[in-house]
Amino acid sequence: MPGESPGLGSGAGDLAIELVGISKSFGPVQANRDIDLAVHRGTIHGIVGENGAGKSTLMSILYGFYQADSGEIRVNGKPTRIPDSLAAIRAGIGMVHQHFMLVEPFTVLENVVLGAEDGALLRPSLAKARAELKRLEREYELDVSPDAVVGELSVGLQQRVEILKALYRECDILILDEPTGVLTPAEADHLFRILEHLKSEGKTIILITHKLREIMAVTDAVSVMRRGEMVKTLTTSETSPAEIAELMVGRRVLLRVEKAPAVPGPAMLDVEGLRLVDEQGVERLRGIGLTLRAGEILGVAGVAGNGQSELLEVLAGVRPATSGSVRLKGAPLDLSRSTNAGDRREAGIAHIPEDRHRRGLVMAFDEWENSCLGYQGEARFRGPALTLDRTAIRDHAREAIERFDIRPASCDLKTANFSGGNQQKIVIAREMERDPDVLLVGQPTRGVDIGAIEFIHRQIVALRDRGKAILLVSVELDEIRALADRIIVMFDGRISGERLAAETDERELGLLMAGIDLVEHAQTASN
Repeated sequence: MPGESPGLGSGAGDLAIELVGISKSFGPVQANRDIDLAVHRGTIHGIVGENGAGKSTLMSILYGFYQADSGEIRVNGKPTRIPDSLAAIRAGIGMVHQHFMLVEPFTVLENVVLGAEDGALLRPSLAKARAELKRLEREYELDVSPDAVVGELSVGLQQRVEILKALYRECDILILDEPTGVLTPAEADHLFRILEHLKSEGKTIILITHKLREIMAVTDAVSVMRRGEMVKTLTTSETSPAEIAELMVGRRVLLRVEKAPAVPGPAMLDVEGLRLVDEQGVERLRGIGLTLRAGEILGVAGVAGNGQSELLEVLAGVRPATSGSVRLKGAPLDLSRSTNAGDRREAGIAHIPEDRHRRGLVMAFDEWENSCLGYQGEARFRGPALTLDRTAIRDHAREAIERFDIRPASCDLKTANFSGGNQQKIVIAREMERDPDVLLVGQPTRGVDIGAIEFIHRQIVALRDRGKAILLVSVELDEIRALADRIIVMFDGRISGERLAAETDERELGLLMAGIDLVEHAQTASN
């Protein structure tokens, strides 16, 4: 049968999902082309591909968000029409999206019940849901308070709420789109334990991810898509990350970062005693001190929520500091409320924010508009009488699209219609092409595929090799260790340790992330 996973079942009777000849176009863009896919019941099936390969579109068709132009969907062997998400839920299909579909001011209980009420009176529905939630939490290790306000929960707990929503609706097939893109390593490990438990209960999991290590660790089969087509389906135990990466990109991919040793120059950024107390009175930065030199990448590791985001925001001029000093090439920077990100850009500091949707892009704008966002006042973009020279901006955007391999290659497409990885490339192109003295980078490859990761890493190293200074924040230890020349680790708003990248390992960094410095501890003990 076309697309069937090899070695995982005896035939069509074992299939939870079968897609036959699925095609979908958005105007001139062919997102899916004659896709066949077979997913066996009670397995974890991975779907991988570059950003823009059509993975999310295909799953959105299965979940009823989009309608295929042609092809057939079969659920448990039966042809099934899925015109909307309610039909998908009735067919036993649930989906956890990359960007959660939760109402943040509502409680966990209210979010779970929303759209699944038993009648006009909410009280009986809420009582029933509370009892069922307790059972699901106990059975699947999905502990979360039903009365907690969703907007006050961590990203990992919000994801559990999405899974609880799907299980409350009695789904047997669960689709997860890039589920670990915003999770800490510990949260990701917990998620995979939950998925293994769901699988042991007979549930079928479809996992969209760009992380090949996760594919190898948790899936039974993996389907590879490229440019809207299904390339191949493999039994995971019979393949390798290198083979999957080559199938994804259509060429051999380097799974490591190639770079020469750094040649650090003079100090570009000196930070001393940097403190930040937020609006709630919580001290987020507790006397941070660091030096960033020309020609080096300084990595900032740590579990999310330990002050890394606030450090980037203060340095980028997004928020004021409470106290401390920052000097750029020896000149003091204004850290008060009168400063802004525009001042930093003029001083030679560029910023690739951690959250491209909230901080890096205006999703309703066309690509050409986002390509100059924050730099629209430059002389080359100005037209007569305080207007913008749209022709000049479009020409600039087209050049950036070609240089940074942004797909689709259209500067007139809405930014929201690009895949996550290509949205990231739009931000990276905009900030890097100004050749800044200092580049602040937050989570550069979050939600980005293996081919784009390789490209982004090359761009960061090339900027370093041109003598620029780069401060890199990432929750991915592999990324930090591969890119950084020096690594500082943040814990509870402080720097818990500093290491040369070539002289440390994941174990030592993991201890520093927990606030334990073995070197300092050993020195103290010897005294």
